[in-house]
Amino acid sequence: MTEKQKTLKTPISVSGTGLHTGKDVTLTFKPAPENHGYKFKRVDIEGSLPVDAIVENVVDTSRGTTIDHKGVRIYTIEHALAALSGLGIDNALIELNAEETPILDGSSKLYVDAILKAGIAELEAERNFYELNTNISYSDPEGQIEMLAVPDKDYSLSVTIDYETKVLSTQHAKINSISAFKDEIATSRTFVFLHELEHLLNNNLIKGGDLSNAIVFVNRVVSQEELDRLAKLFNKPTVKVLSEGILNNIELQHINEPARHKLLDVIGDLALIGRPIKAKIHAYKPGHQSNVKFAKLIKDQINKGKKQFVVDLNKEPLYDIKDIMKILPHRPPFLLIDKILEMSDKHVIGLKNVSMNEGYFVGHFPGEPVMPGVLQVEAMAQTGGILALSTVPDPHNYTTYFLKLEEVKFRTKVVPGDTIIFYLELINPVRRGICYMNGKAYVNNKIVAEATLLAQIAKINNK
Repeated sequence: MTEKQKTLKTPISVSGTGLHTGKDVTLTFKPAPENHGYKFKRVDIEGSLPVDAIVENVVDTSRGTTIDHKGVRIYTIEHALAALSGLGIDNALIELNAEETPILDGSSKLYVDAILKAGIAELEAERNFYELNTNISYSDPEGQIEMLAVPDKDYSLSVTIDYETKVLSTQHAKINSISAFKDEIATSRTFVFLHELEHLLNNNLIKGGDLSNAIVFVNRVVSQEELDRLAKLFNKPTVKVLSEGILNNIELQHINEPARHKLLDVIGDLALIGRPIKAKIHAYKPGHQSNVKFAKLIKDQINKGKKQFVVDLNKEPLYDIKDIMKILPHRPPFLLIDKILEMSDKHVIGLKNVSMNEGYFVGHFPGEPVMPGVLQVEAMAQTGGILALSTVPDPHNYTTYFLKLEEVKFRTKVVPGDTIIFYLELINPVRRGICYMNGKAYVNNKIVAEATLLAQIAKINNK
């Protein structure tokens, strides 16, 4: 069953203070059309254009995730993006009247509450999921960071942190589906160690921070004089260290709240991929920098799989079915391509119209006809055979025998009424009659099958 893209029903605003700038800011989530994605717009800059929330626009990850395009910069976007992604929102325009999103309570909860209050609207277009076809990993040995994405049919995440201190050592958090974000992750607040807090304050940073939007861990002895100074600084009557090594500024929502917040950050940063993904994500000691680098690796993998060609189905084909039969030795019902649309010395594009009249539908899932995967690959191979035979001057005197198929994958079913476009490209130049190529099959611009094929061109023996 397909899922439809979603946006907000009505605009909704939240107001607060930017964590690092200390500026009052109002952020407004607005509905957006299908395939819009997430965009931030600075309404305090006259004439500024929206900035796409994508990894290509990330310019800083030192104290949160910051994006910029042509000088229009937005700071600390991860909590707002986590709320959108965690609720399955695909399209939103996020307007704000300052350069930084409001920190609110240090989690995504108030963002989630606002979005749910506005309501979620379903759009006509289908969600454009990216399903991984291989494991993708990132590591930083110096920071002991490991991140791994494993192909799956859902989006799930697990995070482990370890600060190697008595007050905050190893913690683990996970959700088995992104649908659990609202109830299990969204309320988890950011955290900081006291020595980090003091460094930030001494350097005139976190101007909008107070003791109500962060968990403060204390991993050293703190004098009463210092506690009194913190209380005065943050306008609190008293501040003390609890037995767990946490300041008494707020109560923990979960015993593993820091790990859950790191998982929240991963969701927000991976939203910068630009489309929803289906994968199991495992992260060990992640941070914004590693999250963004990992998102770039996944985005690179997506771009490698994108169709890099455009075909005009109304244009006269390079070869019609009669031309194809002059080249290939196959005949109906085993001639499985109808047209060759385009060809060069390195690639070929073929077409197959899948009709209900295909003989194999009589016995292959007759109640719900599905084109057999082996025949999809055979049709791909026949398209590749046209490319292979184009390398000899008299192709009618030759044929191709496929020696090996590798990395065969089927992405989704092909049914009557579908038009399959086959795109095959040489991996290496043809040498000694050996043809090595990558093949992909598309229906409605989505990959339905792919394979690596090795073929040999052989002269026909008519004796």
